[in-house]
Amino acid sequence: MQSILGASALTAMPYASLANKDYSIVQLLESVSAKTTGSLFGFRVDPIDKVRVGIIGLGNRGNTLLEMFQWLVENDRAEIVGLADINEKKVIAAKEKLSVWQKTAPQTFSKGKNNWKNLAKQDDVDLLVIATPWELHTPMAIYGMNQGKHVACEVPIAYTIQDCWDLVQTAEETKKHCVMLENCCYNEEELFVLNMVENGVFGDLTHVEGAYLHDLRALMLSEDYYEDQWRLKHHISRDGNFYTTHGLGPLSYYLKIGRGDTYSHLTSMSSRELNLSRTAQQQNSKFTQFKCGDMNTTLIKTALGKTIMLQFDVHTGRPYSRINKVVGTKAVHDGYPSRLYIDGEEPEFWGHNWLNNEEYNEYKTKYNHPLFNQLKEISENFKQGHGGMDFVMIYRLITCLNLGLPLDINLYDGVMWSAITPLSELSVAEKSKSIPIPDFTSGQWKATNSLEIMRSF
Repeated sequence: MQSILGASALTAMPYASLANKDYSIVQLLESVSAKTTGSLFGFRVDPIDKVRVGIIGLGNRGNTLLEMFQWLVENDRAEIVGLADINEKKVIAAKEKLSVWQKTAPQTFSKGKNNWKNLAKQDDVDLLVIATPWELHTPMAIYGMNQGKHVACEVPIAYTIQDCWDLVQTAEETKKHCVMLENCCYNEEELFVLNMVENGVFGDLTHVEGAYLHDLRALMLSEDYYEDQWRLKHHISRDGNFYTTHGLGPLSYYLKIGRGDTYSHLTSMSSRELNLSRTAQQQNSKFTQFKCGDMNTTLIKTALGKTIMLQFDVHTGRPYSRINKVVGTKAVHDGYPSRLYIDGEEPEFWGHNWLNNEEYNEYKTKYNHPLFNQLKEISENFKQGHGGMDFVMIYRLITCLNLGLPLDINLYDGVMWSAITPLSELSVAEKSKSIPIPDFTSGQWKATNSLEIMRSF
């Protein structure tokens, strides 16, 4: 069954119709499963006073993540001991940048496409940070764990359903952290909304919406921004939601996914494609035909009956949005811009207005996540990286390792959020057929555990 769910998305995805096959979609998904236990909920390791970090991939994202370590390095919480990239110029530039705030020079690895493995083998590495093209995330993470390293990987952490099972099985066997670096879980708006959810402002949740609506045409068509235009090539041969986790991560926290609820099934459809190809033709790009529709919409039902709408569009000229809608029995929130509606005790005939600025700010002051006030006191770099969420993410990761605490985003979170991509592709290919979502936790999602991201330390 590797030909269906395990094929590289840089070649044509073999999602031919299953109508004439003698097996069901359920059997198809079960055929790529693995024996897992769900044993890494609440997983912790012994405290690491100074986390020794190796970074693989020093392009746009890898360089940003490197900068997020400055305060942690200067305060003796972490040390960058290795830098790897196939482009030697990028390694040299990153090393020079690091020298501004770290006295000891890292080892560098840039000779050949597999030299990153030598970094993963180093005895002086506690944590590998992976910021490479998507299809490399899982094999690099698995190799790192098998070398005895904890792994923190950029999104998505898994590329296929088989990747999801392999990651869970490897992490459970090696007893190593395997965390996906989903920075949007640490954005101020999302944490403000989460704090309100946790404090009952919304009552019982019924529906949420999230998205990645981001005009990436100029970046994807550029021959310089993404190495070898790797991101654009996904749009040539694939169709579905390729970037689920920015929207889905925070939504899953709101719904306590993996902590008392889980995804049950999904259906997905894509619009026709027009915007990217027209722009590519106008710019005389060597790639002008794309399979991925301009807008993908995926609907997910949870085991407890809540619904999720998830959208993906990087082709259309528009303002950026992750939607961030939360609907409950007592309140509704809409993001971009952030707006809040509080329902009254009696239903209204008209006048259903968002809170005015003064009323909204009262809630914002009361429910702003305490983490932000804490970090404002310790770091002038608090607003580094996407308005601060990148720094908060790396700070929390390293601090959890320093203290020997369970991580905010656990192994199963990253796998579940990433799995929606290949499942959406399967649904699109099958005319929006309902697709069951595998349980990567072996039933352990049923435990109503608290959210680690709500802890103060």
